[in-house]
Amino acid sequence: MGRVSTTPRRAGVALAALTALLVSGCSGPADRRPDPAPTSAAAPTAAPTPTPAASVPGADPAARAAALVASLADEDLVGQVLMPYAYGDAATRVSSGSAAGNQALAGVDTPAQMVEKYRLGGLILVGFSADDPTKGNQETTNVDNPKQVRALTDGLRATAGRLPAGPAPFLIGTDQEHGVVTRITDGVTLLPSALAAGAAGRPELTEAAWRAAGTELAAMGINLDFAPVADVLATRSTVIGSRSYGADPKVTAGQVAGAVRGLQAAGVAATVKHFPGHGHSAADSHEGLPVLDQPRRTLETGAWPPFSAAIDAGTMAVMSAHLDARSVDPGTAATFSRKLLTDVLRGQLGFRGVVITDGMNMPPAKRWSPGEAAVRALKAGNDLILMPPNVRQAYDGLLAALRDGSLPRARLVEAATRVLTMKFKLADRPTPELSTLAGPAHRKAAEDLAAAAVTVLRGACGGGVRGPVTVTASGGRDHTRAALTEALKAAGVKVVAGGGTVVHLVGYGDGAGDLRADAAVTVAMDTPYVLAKAKSPTLLATYSSSRASMTALAGVLAGKTRPGGRSPVPVTGLPATTCGA
Repeated sequence: MGRVSTTPRRAGVALAALTALLVSGCSGPADRRPDPAPTSAAAPTAAPTPTPAASVPGADPAARAAALVASLADEDLVGQVLMPYAYGDAATRVSSGSAAGNQALAGVDTPAQMVEKYRLGGLILVGFSADDPTKGNQETTNVDNPKQVRALTDGLRATAGRLPAGPAPFLIGTDQEHGVVTRITDGVTLLPSALAAGAAGRPELTEAAWRAAGTELAAMGINLDFAPVADVLATRSTVIGSRSYGADPKVTAGQVAGAVRGLQAAGVAATVKHFPGHGHSAADSHEGLPVLDQPRRTLETGAWPPFSAAIDAGTMAVMSAHLDARSVDPGTAATFSRKLLTDVLRGQLGFRGVVITDGMNMPPAKRWSPGEAAVRALKAGNDLILMPPNVRQAYDGLLAALRDGSLPRARLVEAATRVLTMKFKLADRPTPELSTLAGPAHRKAAEDLAAAAVTVLRGACGGGVRGPVTVTASGGRDHTRAALTEALKAAGVKVVAGGGTVVHLVGYGDGAGDLRADAAVTVAMDTPYVLAKAKSPTLLATYSSSRASMTALAGVLAGKTRPGGRSPVPVTGLPATTCGA
């Protein structure tokens, strides 16, 4: 691909001087003593070489980042602002199909080779499930089970550790939102969806659950989660849906802040998304460029409070979205809008951390070549370029723009410094053991949150169902039906194959045609809008089909627990709950 010189080019004299000050600032008073007077009996002794600030555990993360940036070549600086995906479930050994995918993406065979060749600062692990609204830009899957993921992340870190930026932890991210967008599902504690947490309305439960989830991510070697979703569900968006904490900006803000605190307490960086607010459009940015046509004041009061709350809670990252906010920068996707990312997000909202693009392999970003798109995104104010559709072209495009001056060096240095500062904030933490996954304390945190979420939108508040129960479900939900059947039996409810009180389950993507007219109880396991058309005398919502949510539902159906949730979104003709305030 026409390799450029790898001779180091320093980030500039001013930055080097700043780094020197930062390094000297790490020295204690005992290091600042006068030189001893020379004597005729001893030859002069060379002064000891100071330890670089980037290598001092516990030193100020910003100082460590500045020191490291000052030592890096252009090629390393560019690598630090790229976070592509790769094909294969191991770092150094992949199938022939995965090797072919990596060759097309980056001109290499394995993920480790991609990290080494492009001096990458991080990699995103990808994958999808049948109900995943983001599956359109998930080209492959890297995840199977926790042991495999840990081996993969260990291999990637070993490779990255040998690079010039090796003193900084390698970033490994994934979209572990819980709910319909959950990359790793086997062998881990699965939380109920964000909408379920919004229904529970107890940020302290959300924080505890996300601390458990973060600990499990850290145990698998993942230190960056593209969660929580901070979008307010102002429309009936199917791409956001139950990924949002609800329609009320204030309630959503409290939930998002709780999730950020929990996740980052476990040593995993949170990434709130999708700024400036994907819930304010029903269109899907995986298919085109959605338009936010609300007045700016509406966005300020209705879309941005959860982002402000996350910033106040210390979120390390914010994801920019492929959204056209007409009242701020008409015709320009937020990903490429300096007005939104630099003036609003940093200026008005005061964010100082890392801004990460949404997937650059999505249609709104593919308007330009991978190199030009990466340059435009960086100049707008992003610091980390996620999932470029061609790694080689994105890398070469950034490097060429840096060399010809169309990408200001100060902007690249600023972005790389922010990324490395975040990395050093995550440094020096012990990695939890895999044995912590799905442990009793973590399961309890998920179950407590799920139990608080169950909502009655029609019918008596509690009391359970009478007689034997027959569980039915819309098409393709046999696994969830079996989970509820098992939970009901554990709760002491008799379950029969037919002829019992019908409890019918509906979930993501279901509509009126998926309802059952003879169901005594209809349960919405995603957004509850479909319940407006249900005829059942009892309507419940769990907002989630996780095992914890099915256990909570069984407790309500058995009459053992009182459903205390409130619908976090309005449902036509139904109250938020029949259980009072």
